[in-house]
Amino acid sequence: MPLSVTQLLEGSGARPKKGLGAVFGLNSDSRRIEPGDIFFALPGTHSHGNEHVDEAVRRGALAIISDIAPVGDPGVPVIVVKDVRAAYARAASRIFEPQPEITVAVTGTNGKTSVASFVRQIWTYAGIPGASIGTIGVETANRLIEGSLTTPDSRTLHQSMRALKAQGINHVALEASSHGLDQRRLDGIHFEAVAFTNLSRDHLDYHADMDEYRNAKLRLFTDLLVDSGPAVVNVDDPEYEPFMFAALSASATLLTVGREGAYIEILSIKPEGYGQRVEVRHVGEKLSFHLPLTGEFQVSNALIAAALAMSTGVDKSDAFPALSELVGAKGRLELVAEHNGAAVFVDYSHKPVALESALASLRPYAKGKLRVVFGAGGDRDKGKRPMMGEVAQRMADDLIVTNDNPRTEDPATIRAEILAAAKGAKEIGDRREAIIAAVKSLQPGDVLLVAGKGHEDYQIVGTTKHHFSDHEVVAEAIKGL
Repeated sequence: MPLSVTQLLEGSGARPKKGLGAVFGLNSDSRRIEPGDIFFALPGTHSHGNEHVDEAVRRGALAIISDIAPVGDPGVPVIVVKDVRAAYARAASRIFEPQPEITVAVTGTNGKTSVASFVRQIWTYAGIPGASIGTIGVETANRLIEGSLTTPDSRTLHQSMRALKAQGINHVALEASSHGLDQRRLDGIHFEAVAFTNLSRDHLDYHADMDEYRNAKLRLFTDLLVDSGPAVVNVDDPEYEPFMFAALSASATLLTVGREGAYIEILSIKPEGYGQRVEVRHVGEKLSFHLPLTGEFQVSNALIAAALAMSTGVDKSDAFPALSELVGAKGRLELVAEHNGAAVFVDYSHKPVALESALASLRPYAKGKLRVVFGAGGDRDKGKRPMMGEVAQRMADDLIVTNDNPRTEDPATIRAEILAAAKGAKEIGDRREAIIAAVKSLQPGDVLLVAGKGHEDYQIVGTTKHHFSDHEVVAEAIKGL
């Protein structure tokens, strides 16, 4: 839908230039500018979009929007705004109208993918067509379009939202990453409800410290929630208070969930096969359900999802029964095989707390040894590596340290930094060989966790993605026994 520049930049504080006609498109990638588009020159980690103004103009850009005037005269109008990232996100939300009317978002270090998926599944159970957008991609009841970012860039996000609307989908659950929130990718969306799962060390290769990391996530509560909208907070996490106070200061409707939760209180959790029998109190009423997922953290994720779904109008008579039908998100403590009386799980845990949580969740099922195969990503927070080694050594009986996504780093150096805190662990650099060796070692009663890559079907070596799937290698290993 064509818009005027004034409409496109409303709220940005910009003073549009005279003579600009209707705008049909926008982009922050100069290589994809089409005649009549607006080029948004965004600041990046290593460079600024102003460096690509010439290419954007050559390809037909109508005007340039930036936070800093580019050097020289590009030959088209330049509009300078204070926060060009936020302006880009809001403009994308307008150019790609109409969009789904009900959107909710979840933030936190771990659990975002599961919560977003669970909300979508609860909506489906209640007869509401819904979608989830996040690490795995854009997913509906019928289709998955794989993605590459937890929170897509603003243009991709809003383009996807309009496509969902065209399919008749009015309910969307989003993962809100710290990068996405810090870079204003979600600005332009007014969330009906938001949620917090937990917070622990992550992305300190991007954020200067934990305060900056936390503050990025708090933006979801303070800046993007509708007036008086519900804010769901997991009060079992030690970091819950800043999010609770942020919700209160934003005049949100606070809904606490957890063992100390007032909205949904966890009364008991008992293992039942690889699932769990859960008893809760919801607004004074006791309820019991079977959750077909492994790990107490999944109970928390499921209840946060139920609270979000009920915040969008789902009745509790649908929300709680739906939890017994949940299917785990791919690669989230997923039972992928059973062999010789042993179980094999694949999980996305690539952070110390996530690895600890996954191993703690599996310990009760390990009548024999609890084994783990894991590594750490290259070009990411190096401080996590010894922490992960310490966690694995403390919590598992048998460890194999292997490669994750080494990217441009030396894989042997990454492994050595893990092994420094995991004395006695085996080292097998080739991930395929490591998984096959672990599977071959399984004895009745053992549990094996293959950690780090979860749903990913690739391994990044250098700057190249090679096909690699933990799921496929586990199946291959068992087939070969």
